[in-house]
Amino acid sequence: MLPGGTNRLYANQLLCPSESYILFARMKVTVVIPAAGLGTRMASATKDKKNAATKQFAELQGKPILIRTLLRFAQHPQVNELFVALRKEEIAPFRARLEREVPEILKKSPVLLEGGEHRQHSVANALAQVSAGADDVVLVHDAVRPFVTDEMIHQVIVAAQKYGAAIAGVPAVDTVKQVERTAEGALIKTTIPREKVVMAQTPQGFLYPVLKKAFDEAAADGFMGTDEASLVERSGHPVAVVMGSSQNIKITTPADLELAEFYLAQPAKT
Repeated sequence: MLPGGTNRLYANQLLCPSESYILFARMKVTVVIPAAGLGTRMASATKDKKNAATKQFAELQGKPILIRTLLRFAQHPQVNELFVALRKEEIAPFRARLEREVPEILKKSPVLLEGGEHRQHSVANALAQVSAGADDVVLVHDAVRPFVTDEMIHQVIVAAQKYGAAIAGVPAVDTVKQVERTAEGALIKTTIPREKVVMAQTPQGFLYPVLKKAFDEAAADGFMGTDEASLVERSGHPVAVVMGSSQNIKITTPADLELAEFYLAQPAKT
C-alpha cells in the first residue's frame, strides 16, 4: 500500500520497461507557471523604479527570466501543455515577444491567461482551464527559477505519478530555529533538527484530482497557503520529496540576479 491509501500500479514500480513506457506515453503533463506577481523586492532595490521590470521580466544575459524558465519546460519531452498566468496588460505584449524572439516555446501552444492577486489565485485560474484525467500530472513552477534541470523535472513527474504529490527540495544546511515574535523582536523557542527539514523548491507535481481537490477545499474554506504542497498537505494527502538543487534558485532580489549571471556562465547541466 502506497502513501494515500492506494495500491494502483505506477511507472517504475512493478512494471516492466515496455509497460512503464506505455503508461507514461498515455499520461499528460501540464505545467502551470504563475507569473502575475509584482516582484516588490526586486523593484524596491532598483533605482529607476518607474521603468523597473517586474522580477519575472528582469533580463538575464539579454533574455527575460520568465522566458528562460519557459524554455526549460517547452524543451522537455514529457511536457505536453504550458499555462502561464500573467497580469492582464502583460498578456498581449508577452505573446508578441514570444512570437518574435522564441517561437520554439510556441510549439507547445502555451495558454496565456490572466492571473490573480496572489499566486494561489493565479494557479486556480489556470486549473480552471486545464482539462486532465485522473492519471495526468500537473506541475507548478516558479516563474523565476530558470535553472531547473531536465532530470529534476523528470523525477518530480515520476514521484507525482507514484505518490500523487511530490516537490523538489533540498536539505537544510543552516541551523533552524523556531521563534516567537514579540513587539521588540523575536525569541527562540526551540531548535529544529536539520535532518527533519527540507527547503521547498519547485517544480511541485501532483496528480490532477489531488491538486484540484486541494484547491477546491482551500477556496471553500478561504484558506491561503504558501505553496501548492501546503494545500495538498492540508487536504490530507502525503507529499513526497525528490532532490532539488542549490542552483535551482528563486530570483527575487538584485543579489539573486547577480548569482544567476554567475550560474549562467557555467557549463550547462541537464
